[in-house]
Amino acid sequence: MRLRSLLFVPGDRPDRMAKALDTGADALVLDLEDSVALGAKAGARVAVADFVRHSADLRVPLFVRVNPLGGDEIAADIAALAGVPYAALVLPKAEGRRSIEALIGLLGDATRDVRVLPIATETPAAIFELGSYREVGAHLVGLSWGAEDLPAAVGAATSRTDDGAYTAPYELARSLTLFAAHAAGVCAIDTVYPSIRDLDGLRAYAARARRDGFTGMLAIHPTQVGIINDAFTPNADDIAKARAVVAAFAARPGAGALQLDGKMIDAPHLKQATRLLELIEE
Repeated sequence: MRLRSLLFVPGDRPDRMAKALDTGADALVLDLEDSVALGAKAGARVAVADFVRHSADLRVPLFVRVNPLGGDEIAADIAALAGVPYAALVLPKAEGRRSIEALIGLLGDATRDVRVLPIATETPAAIFELGSYREVGAHLVGLSWGAEDLPAAVGAATSRTDDGAYTAPYELARSLTLFAAHAAGVCAIDTVYPSIRDLDGLRAYAARARRDGFTGMLAIHPTQVGIINDAFTPNADDIAKARAVVAAFAARPGAGALQLDGKMIDAPHLKQATRLLELIEE
């Protein structure tokens, strides 16, 4: 499943769900959590379940963000989604392997093979469980993180400096999520860029995310989708360089290291090039 852009849509806005199908997002995240007020959650569950039932045959994967484990709303979410053919559940405030196992347990033995996208850094305890996701990688569709709930949980004023960069604790959370996703063998999904009108800032942020090894990003507005997709789609120069690396090693299959365009390349470069070309094929 290609997951460059995952667009959040409030679960109590079925009109926006229908429009979101045409944004070009690789997946929609129909939200039953933060974007839905407490009094609107019951109606949102009905709207989300109905929309997925009638749209599941489309090419856009439909994810559903449920409410956190241990709260009063998760049981009602699961009941409303019984038999609904969503592609994955997004689990907020996840705390490692045990959270994934707990969610699967709540779904019951009769459920189909459910895939989960945890939001993996929203509590202090979650940071110390990131390595455990590799033990449940078969149940995951990816791993993402959040930069809003965690500072609130520890009493920090913000997760960002005046220029928008993350402060050290939250840069650490981002980096650990990146490595945890790759250790589990799943998509590494960077968090949202909250300034909807700052498209240049989004473009720079998404480019940085791809540079660092993320494979996709969460979006909160349709105008962000195209920029995110572009950032995580290899361009012609990237493809040409990757093909040149693969061709160089194919011409000298016994070599451990080679020179290409005056630079040394070795096994890690071949691995990167091969992976990029695999993404193109996907």
